Amino acid sequence: MTLVQTRRPRRSWAGWWFVGPFMLVFAVVLIAPLLYAIYLSLFRETLVGGNHFVGFDNYVLALNDPKFWDATLRVTLFLLIQVPIMLALSMVAALALDSARLRYVPFYRLSLFLPYAVPGVVAVMIWGYMYGSQFGLVADINHLFGIELPAPLSNSFIMIAIGNIVTWEFVGYNMLIFFSALQAVPQELYEAAEIDGAGAYRTIFSIKIPSIRGAIVVATLFSIIGSFQLFNEPAVLQSIAPNVINSYFTPNLYAFNLSFAGSQFNYAAAIAIVSGIITMVVAFFAQSAGGREEKIR
Repeated sequence: MTLVQTRRPRRSWAGWWFVGPFMLVFAVVLIAPLLYAIYLSLFRETLVGGNHFVGFDNYVLALNDPKFWDATLRVTLFLLIQVPIMLALSMVAALALDSARLRYVPFYRLSLFLPYAVPGVVAVMIWGYMYGSQFGLVADINHLFGIELPAPLSNSFIMIAIGNIVTWEFVGYNMLIFFSALQAVPQELYEAAEIDGAGAYRTIFSIKIPSIRGAIVVATLFSIIGSFQLFNEPAVLQSIAPNVINSYFTPNLYAFNLSFAGSQFNYAAAIAIVSGIITMVVAFFAQSAGGREEKIR
């Protein structure tokens, strides 16, 4: 009797040649800075002796920092008001483009998406110039008609002004997400609805919107993350309205000013990590709520 020796198949590493470049960039761009930020947050700079290991003291200080929670509450209220308005406008625009009642759909689609192509800083500068009550569009209207419009960069209207800028920038982006999802809805569903006598509004609320629920969840997650990362708008407008936008207007602006203006790099790293964890938790619950609702339906 002869024993047949079976060889194990040789392991192929070909897949890693394709994945390797991405993994390398991912590690250098995301993992390494994150680990370094965590490392920084565990130390504290002192006048005598330099950096000292303090463990989680910076995190305890951040969790008891009223400025940080004031900034977090501000962006939370911002997303609760601005995100639903922006997504609703994006949905209306996407449904209008998908209705087959508009001519020149590519033109309207490009027009709505164009503000997203404008760099964020440039967009804020454009709107900041128009908002100025001493110069720009608002000042010109006041001077031309002899009236006194409410100052958009005042304490009472600054969040509305920033919300308007963010909405102008990202309505087209979210519209494209919804419109692409609507294009993938099977035509058979529309034919069945037409046979059943469903009208336009019934088709929208019973077929179109439920069919793109996944796209709605994705757009909502992106919008939540973007709201917690609010930085460009208040940072640029701060030079125009320094008495309205303080150094801790948003968590990102607070961390930026701590590190580059106050040289508190260790504490700024802790603030950034705590803010990131809060964003992850809120995004997780939003995704879970969207997933549960989709399963129920």
